[in-house]
Amino acid sequence: MYPTPKPFFQTLHALLDAEGEITLGELLDAAGEQTYGLLVLLVSLPNLIPGLNVGLAPVGGIGLMALGAQLAWGTPHPWVPKRIQIQPIHKGRIKDALAKLEAQLKRFRWRGAEQRPLSHRWMGACIAWTGFLLAIPVPLPFGNQLPAAILCLLGAALLEERPAWAWIGAAGSLGNTLYFAFSFDLILRTFTKAFHALVK
Repeated sequence: MYPTPKPFFQTLHALLDAEGEITLGELLDAAGEQTYGLLVLLVSLPNLIPGLNVGLAPVGGIGLMALGAQLAWGTPHPWVPKRIQIQPIHKGRIKDALAKLEAQLKRFRWRGAEQRPLSHRWMGACIAWTGFLLAIPVPLPFGNQLPAAILCLLGAALLEERPAWAWIGAAGSLGNTLYFAFSFDLILRTFTKAFHALVK
């Protein structure tokens, strides 16, 4: 029988409720073996906020591609620059976004859904690809928010080790890929017009 994973969402709430400032490095130390899931979640959450996600999506997408590649490669702990680790966390925004995410996740906590270790290589590849989709500045409805929501689900799947969530996230990533592929002509025409406007 597999051991029951530590309920990290409870730990995360306790850290965010604590008085004083908390840095990204302190959150990563608390995450331990669940660092990858926490980072995927933290990098993806801001991209769900309309308006804020426009500037963050390419940077966040590239960061998630790097995280996914490290996870797929089998790196035990992701490399995060020290100057990023010392950055303070805006606890209020994270708590609000986390509360909304947990409300949505309750729909997927059906009775009998099992918890067991996930394939990190498979999860890493899926996260890297979805991060690539997030990084593309596509002029489509939910162009940034859709891959961000999928990545949040994948991050939560890693945190709680829920294979069902991982499969739903993978299906969502495939659907997102098809959505972008079928809209390729519109994307290409939009970028062509923007290019011509810049060179004039």
